[in-house]
Amino acid sequence: RRVELPAEVADLPKLGFFPGSTIGNMIARTATDLLRTMRATLGEGAMLLIGMDLVKDEDVLLAAYDDAAGVTAAFNLNLLARINRELDGDIPLDAFAHEARWNDPFARIEMHLVAKHDVAFTVSGRRFAMAAGESIHTENSHKFTKRSGLMLLAAAGWEPLARWTDEARQFSLVLAESRPARSAP
Repeated sequence: RRVELPAEVADLPKLGFFPGSTIGNMIARTATDLLRTMRATLGEGAMLLIGMDLVKDEDVLLAAYDDAAGVTAAFNLNLLARINRELDGDIPLDAFAHEARWNDPFARIEMHLVAKHDVAFTVSGRRFAMAAGESIHTENSHKFTKRSGLMLLAAAGWEPLARWTDEARQFSLVLAESRPARSAP
């Protein structure tokens, strides 16, 4: 949904700031829609500074999303606890294990909750059953190459002006400018 800015800033230069790598949690269509909405809100000529997590070695990614301390697993498994609490569920929390998977064709880490054994439960009065090994796909974290990140911005009407990465080239910040809409080069 478009955000309306106060009339007092209508004629002032604008800079949108979308740090972190939150854009990676969205599929391309949703990310493009959000970036288009930002463009519409900020207006033509506005700037956007956005963070994008970069594609890196699969082992590095898996270690980050299945950390030895179990922080990510606890975060993912908390989804089941919230379902139980907020949607009157009776999901046995110990029946699921956290699993991070690299999906190369989509350049994303996927978070799954995998049934350790056959399990049945209810949520909001509705009955569900899962076989051992079946999973609930809970989250995506898309990673970008230089090209894919810039293409995502361009698809939403942003022209990348500058790009910075950390020394290890694991994360980037991109500065882009909102350009007039066009349907061809």
